[in-house]
Amino acid sequence: MGQRPPRQGGQVTIALDSGKADRIDSRARLFAALVLLLAITSLRGLPAQAVAAGAGLLLVLAAGPPLAALARRLLHVEGFLVLLLLMLPLTVAGTPLVTLGPLALSEAGLLRALSIVLKVNAAVMVAYALLGGLDPLRIGHGARRLGLPLRFVQLFLFTTRYIEIYRGEIRRLREAMRARAFVPRTSLHSFRSFGNLAGMVLLRALDRASRVEEAMRCRAFDGRLPAIGPEEAGRGGPAAMALAVAAALALVTLDHWP
Repeated sequence: MGQRPPRQGGQVTIALDSGKADRIDSRARLFAALVLLLAITSLRGLPAQAVAAGAGLLLVLAAGPPLAALARRLLHVEGFLVLLLLMLPLTVAGTPLVTLGPLALSEAGLLRALSIVLKVNAAVMVAYALLGGLDPLRIGHGARRLGLPLRFVQLFLFTTRYIEIYRGEIRRLREAMRARAFVPRTSLHSFRSFGNLAGMVLLRALDRASRVEEAMRCRAFDGRLPAIGPEEAGRGGPAAMALAVAAALALVTLDHWP
């Protein structure tokens, strides 16, 4: 008998191919991401922020995830950052660099915009390299083994499980509205229709939650998901944690270097 073809539909897999990083324990990857992101957000000087952005790119290249997916995610971020680059120099008071009639581009605003751009890009690349290949279940395993409360982990897993279901519910309701010739406008009728849409989604969410709770109780649910248990540790966990702490300390030290 030949191999069965891959099954279409069903559960959506949101994990990415994370390359070499997938060999590392999920708990260590969560810890490393948390430490590095805290260090990046605390940076104040442009040199240290530029180093953090370069280190984030090197981490992506070393981890080996698909760069095309990273580029798509960065495109969504850069659209917002371009607005900051345009608006902050015009709205932050400071020494004017360029004056265009009544408009003045301030040096303080430009430096602040560059700081935000570097820190956001560094944080996105670090999070993508370390967490991009973790599916929600592995993130739940890692978070639980880091000592996060069980109820918080369960809430995270339920949220990732049902967010796509409710998104599909909203999509079906909006298609039903379009089938009834609804065209959104800035009118009282449109606002009332969108209010009814939000109410219907809320009611269906509560109804589904009630049915899910009854089904879980029928399966002897005792308040703990069996899937959140001890996970087999990957290789390189302590080394990854130590490297993350060393890198974070190096960034903070560089930022405070006289």
